[in-house]
Amino acid sequence: MFEQILIPTDGSDAARDAVKTGIDVAAEHDGTVHLLSVVKPLRSGDEGVSTDELQEVMQGARERQVAELAELAEANGLVAITDVREGVPFREIIDYAETNDIDLIVMGTHGRTGLGRYLLGSVTEKVVRLSEIPVLTIHTRPTEAE
Repeated sequence: MFEQILIPTDGSDAARDAVKTGIDVAAEHDGTVHLLSVVKPLRSGDEGVSTDELQEVMQGARERQVAELAELAEANGLVAITDVREGVPFREIIDYAETNDIDLIVMGTHGRTGLGRYLLGSVTEKVVRLSEIPVLTIHTRPTEAE
């Protein structure tokens, strides 16, 4: 039923929890795990730092991150596909899911409510509302610092 499972990740605790669950679901269904990270484009104007250089650093960090997560999936006997894209996260996630015949998207949520959720926005919430593909959300409580 869930042969192609997309797990978007941004390196947060919520995303790590979703990775664990996504790998479990994929193992249960003998599925393939797709690990996707989206880097938001940077705006120019940051003092003393080249936007292009910083974008490259962020891209490299995300590539290493999805590679490590792929190793975790493969250690569980799964096939893992990785991708790092630049763009608006919720749009890239939905586009990836649609173009890769994904059966299930597994995403973490920080569990913010009220003004915190409104001000920060929620990639997960947008994906849930706009995706025609089922989305499994994994709730992670925010730490006191959040």
